[in-house]
Order: sequence, then structure tokens, then C-alpha cells
Amino acid sequence: MPDLISVLDTDAIARRVADVAKQISIDYKDGDLVVVGVLKGALVFMADLIRQLTLNSFMIDFVRVASYGDATETSGEVRIVLDVETDIRGKDVLIVEDIVDTGLTLASLYRHLEKRRPRTIKICTLIDKAERRRTDLKPDYVCHQIDQGFLVGYGLDYAETYRNLPGIYNLKL
Repeated sequence: MPDLISVLDTDAIARRVADVAKQISIDYKDGDLVVVGVLKGALVFMADLIRQLTLNSFMIDFVRVASYGDATETSGEVRIVLDVETDIRGKDVLIVEDIVDTGLTLASLYRHLEKRRPRTIKICTLIDKAERRRTDLKPDYVCHQIDQGFLVGYGLDYAETYRNLPGIYNLKL
């Protein structure tokens, strides 16, 4: 049976999500925003984030990328499993991701969306593990910086399990 060690509780998560949503609302007050959630991991975070935005209007869409499978390390090969349906040409795109680790998956997604000629693309992540970064990609909005551990909960998974946990935990296999 794996051990779960608490890393972030629900209050800590909620405080930072509210702070980041406030900053995003300021930054995009005059924008034409499309919030693009990266499924499946960012679903919980994105739902909480968009409920905190105070913008008059914005659109939401989703992408689904695959690079991990059931492993704890990225395969390095990224596939777009579900693409955005919204026309993002000339719009401000905010990619919402659960965790930025090596950055390889997100860099590939960024390049993919860039081909559609949005006005801007920025990245918002719940967790930034910058010490593991293998690209020069840097998230624009970060809720939490965490350096160690394989994290699960609040949408983050291991082999499609643990997403339902209300906090974030380090999974010790």
C-alpha cells in the first residue's frame, strides 16, 4: 500500500487559487480571453480558478495531451489526444495546467497552439517543479512551487487514481 504524505491542504490551495485568479482578472480585464484547460489533471484546478475570475466574459476550452501513460516519468513523446475547438486566432490564450515538471509536454502544446496565431499565450499552473525543467519555458502564473516528490490529489493522478483527494500529497510507492 503506497504512503500519502500531505504537501498542501485545501485552505492553502484555495488561498493561492484566489490570489492568482485576481491577478489574471487584472491582466485580462480588456482582453479577449480563452482559458484552455489541459485534461485531465487541470480540471479541478481550472474549475476553481474560473469561478474566481472577475472578468465580464471569457471562453473555455480543453486539450488533452498524452506523454506519461501509467508511468511516473514523461515518455518525452507528446500526442494531442483532444484539440481545442475554439478559434483562438487573435485571442489571448491562457493554458491552465496542473503541474509543470520537465516542461516538455507543455512546450510541445505551446508550439501546437502557437500555429493557430493567437494574440498571446500565457501559462497558469497549480504546481511548478522548476528544478526538473528541461526547457526554457516558464509559467506566467504559479500557485505553488514544489521541488520534490510525485504529487497526487486535486486533479493530479497516478495511473488515473488519486485525482479525487481534496489536498495535494506526495505519493510514496
